[in-house]
Amino acid sequence: MFLAMNRFRIARGHEETFIAHWRQRESYLDEVPGFVRFHLLQGPQTEEYTLFASHTEWESEQAFENWTRSDAFMKAHANAGKSPREIYLGPPQLELFNAVL
Repeated sequence: MFLAMNRFRIARGHEETFIAHWRQRESYLDEVPGFVRFHLLQGPQTEEYTLFASHTEWESEQAFENWTRSDAFMKAHANAGKSPREIYLGPPQLELFNAVL
């Protein structure tokens, strides 16, 4: 199993805008061999931001890498810049994990 997570720091007060963007977004993940599941996670808050993470589970690291080079990836990210930039406190932080147990 392989996990890919993007962590987003979303300016306080813009959480619903961020969540709505993800609800309306077509990910095309179901078209990709090796995709297992997706979750959007809401984490802790500070005075400045609320932490969110997009979490995808893959059968293997190779399946994830294949997705990043696929037409489905390009289609899914074509509208990524459509949510207002002011809601983000910096770029997303990608974190990749291989399951060891």
